[in-house]
Amino acid sequence: MADAITLERVGKRFDARHAQGADYEALAGFDLAIGAGEFFCLLGPTGCGKSTVMHLVAGFELPTTGRVHVSGMPVTRPGADRGMVFQSDLALFPWLSVEQNVAFGLDLDGRSAVEKQAIVERNLDLVGLGAHRRKFPRELSGGMKQRVQIARALAVDPAILLMDEPFAALDAQTRRRMQAELARIWSLSRKTVLFITHDIGEAIWLADRVGIMTHGPASRLKEIVPVDLPRPRMHMTPEFVRLYNTLEDSIRSESDAMLDG
Repeated sequence: MADAITLERVGKRFDARHAQGADYEALAGFDLAIGAGEFFCLLGPTGCGKSTVMHLVAGFELPTTGRVHVSGMPVTRPGADRGMVFQSDLALFPWLSVEQNVAFGLDLDGRSAVEKQAIVERNLDLVGLGAHRRKFPRELSGGMKQRVQIARALAVDPAILLMDEPFAALDAQTRRRMQAELARIWSLSRKTVLFITHDIGEAIWLADRVGIMTHGPASRLKEIVPVDLPRPRMHMTPEFVRLYNTLEDSIRSESDAMLDG
C-alpha cells in the first residue's frame, strides 16, 4: 500500500506572536506515514500538537523543519486533494441551504450545472440528507450539520479526508450514530482519513491504526497501535476492552509525565 501522507522529521515552532508571548516548539522530529485508503486516528494528551499535525497536512501551516508530503508531493498550501471537516459547525455558511453548502466547493471549481447537481445529489444521499436539502444550518441538529460538512468535503472528491475532532460537540448517542455513519461512508469511498480525537473508544471504533503522540512541547509520535478488530465494530468485545486499556495506559503515562515535568 502506497503512502498517501508522510511527515519526515517534522518540527514546528511558533514564534511569540502566536504562542502567548513566548516561542513554542509544538513538534520536533515528528515522523508518520499513512497508507492510501487507510483510516488513521491520532490520539494524545491535551496540548500535544494533534491539530498542528492536521494543519501541516492541510497546508494551513508550513513546517519549520522537515518535510510533509501528500501523494508524494510536498505540501505548500491547501489543495482540493484534501477535504477538511472541522469540529465546529461554524464552518457551514448559515445563509446557504444544505445543498448550497454541499455545492460550495463545486461552485469554486467551475463545474457545469448538470454535473454539479449530480454530485450534490450523490453526496446528500450518501450522508442521508436528501430530504433536508432546502433546510438551513439553523434548522438542523448537531449531527446533521456534521453530515453536511462531510458531504461538502466529499463532493470535491478529495483523495484525503482530514477530520479534526468532528464529533466532539455532539451528545453521546448522536456521536455514536455519527461514528457508525462515518464508518459506513468510509467503507464505500475508501478515502484516506486522518482523524483527530481525544476519545479512545472513538479511535477504536473507526481506525485501522491509532497513533499516540508524546506530551508537549516538542511532541513526536510515540507509537502506532494496529486495530485488528473485524468491521463493523458494533459491540465492546473483550478484545476491544483490552485495546482500550492499552491505549489509555499509554496516553496516561504521557499525561503524567507532562504534569510531573
